[in-house]
Amino acid sequence: MKKILSVILGLALCCMLAALPVCAEETAAPVQAETAEIGDGHVTLVSDSDQLIPVYVDEEAEGAEGTVEQAMADFSVGGTVAGLVNDSGIYDIIKGNWKSAVMILISFVLLYLAIVKQFEPLLLMPIAFGMLLTNLPLAGIMDEPIYEIISNPTYHGKAGIPIYNGDMLVGYQYIKQNGGLLYYLYQGVKLGIFPPLIFMGVGAMTDFGPLIANPMSLLLGAAAQLGIFLAFIVALILGFTPAEAGAIGIIGGADGPTAIFLSSKLAPDLMGAIAVSAYSYMALVPVIQKPIMLLLTSKKERLIRMPAPRPVSQREKIIFPIVGFLLTAFIVPSGLPLLGMLFFGNLLKESGVTRRLAETARGPLIDVVTTLIGLTVGASTQADKFLSGSSVKIFVLGLLSFVIATTCGVLFVKIWNIFLKGDRKINPLIGNAGVSAVPDSARVSEIVGREFDPNNHLLMHAMGPNVAGVIGSAVAAGILLGFLG
Repeated sequence: MKKILSVILGLALCCMLAALPVCAEETAAPVQAETAEIGDGHVTLVSDSDQLIPVYVDEEAEGAEGTVEQAMADFSVGGTVAGLVNDSGIYDIIKGNWKSAVMILISFVLLYLAIVKQFEPLLLMPIAFGMLLTNLPLAGIMDEPIYEIISNPTYHGKAGIPIYNGDMLVGYQYIKQNGGLLYYLYQGVKLGIFPPLIFMGVGAMTDFGPLIANPMSLLLGAAAQLGIFLAFIVALILGFTPAEAGAIGIIGGADGPTAIFLSSKLAPDLMGAIAVSAYSYMALVPVIQKPIMLLLTSKKERLIRMPAPRPVSQREKIIFPIVGFLLTAFIVPSGLPLLGMLFFGNLLKESGVTRRLAETARGPLIDVVTTLIGLTVGASTQADKFLSGSSVKIFVLGLLSFVIATTCGVLFVKIWNIFLKGDRKINPLIGNAGVSAVPDSARVSEIVGREFDPNNHLLMHAMGPNVAGVIGSAVAAGILLGFLG
C-alpha cells in the first residue's frame, strides 16, 4: 500500500515538472529575409554567418529590422527565469486555475481505484491517465490544430487548401501549428471508429450458446433496456435536449463502447462525462446490483434450481450470427456499425476457419483499441467542460438508469414465473444479467446464488440474458440514433 501511494505521489511530482513548457512557442521554419505572422506579433529572420536566428518584434514594431546585437543586449538571465516561471504549469494553477488541480486529483482517485481496488483496471487506468494528461496546465496534448489563411497558393513548398466564400476564392489554408497527440488519436472516437472495433473483439470472445439454447433470454435482455428509456425521459425533464438525453440514457446499458459511440454522435460535448460515468458503473456492478437483487427476491426464489441448458451444435453457432445480423440490421439500420462488427467477430470465432483472425480480434486488437479509447476518452475530460452541473446530473442519471435496468430485469423474471410451473421456473437472480456488462453481471448472479445454495450454479443460465443485453444495448443505441441523430 505504501509503495503504491509513493508511486502516485511521485507521479504527482512528475506531473508538476511536466507542466513546465519545453518550448513556450513554436516558430515557423526559418526562411532568409522572410517576415511571418505569429500570434499577435511578427518575426523577422536575420542572418549571422550561416545560422538563422528568429528575433520577435512587437505588433507596433512591424517591419523593423532586428539585429543579433540587439537580441543579445535584450537577453537577461533574470527575465528568462521570470518568463519560465510565469509560463509554468505550477504558476498557472497558483494564478487561479483550480479546476485543473481538481481534475488531476480526480485522476489520482481513479488510478487508486484501478490499481489498489482493481475496479476495471483495463478501462479505468487508461481513462485516468488520459484525464491526467489533458489537465496538465499548458500541456496542450488535446489542443486542436491552428490554421491560417493566406493568399499564396504555395507556402514553404507546401500547397494550400483553397477556401471559398460562395464562388469567391478567399485564400489558401495552411496548418500554422499542429494539434496535440491525443487530439489526433481522439478522431478514432469522434468518427466512431474505435467502438465498433471493440464490438468486433467482444463478438470474437462471446459464446452465444446459452442464448441459442434458451431464446427467451432475449426478453430478459430487452427488459433491462427499459432503464435506458426511462432515464431518457428523466433527462428530458431535467432540461437536457433530446439528443443529450438519449446519450445519457444509454449509460443504463452498462456498455462503455456503446455509450461512447452514441454520445459521439448525439452529444460530443458530454462524451467525457458520459464515458467516465458508464465505465465507473461497469466497474461497480457487484456493488450496485447485489443490494437490488436481494431487496427484490425472497429466499425461496433465490433457491430455485434451473435445468441444465441443452447442448448447442456448431452449425447453430455458425448460423446464429448471420441470422442475428440480418434481423437486427433490417430492424435498426442505424445500429449497423456496432451490430455488424459484433456478429462479424462472432462469426470469425465460430466458423473455425479464421482462427488467427479471431485470436487477433479478441486479443491484440481489442487490447490496443481499449487502451486508445481509454486514453482519448479520458483526455476529453478537460476541466472547463467536465467540472460543471451537467456532469453531476449525468452521473446521477447514469446511476438511476443502471438501477432501473437491474430492477426491470429482476422484476421481469418474477412476473414471468407467474405463468411458469414446476421446474420450468426461472431463478430471478439472473434477471440482473440483462445489462450488457459481460461477464461481470453474470458473475454476480452466480456469486449471489451460491451464497444461498453452494451447489446452485447460475453462471451459464445468466450468460444467456447477459449476451442478449449486449445485443439489446446496441439495438437501443440504434433506435435512439435513428430518432435523434
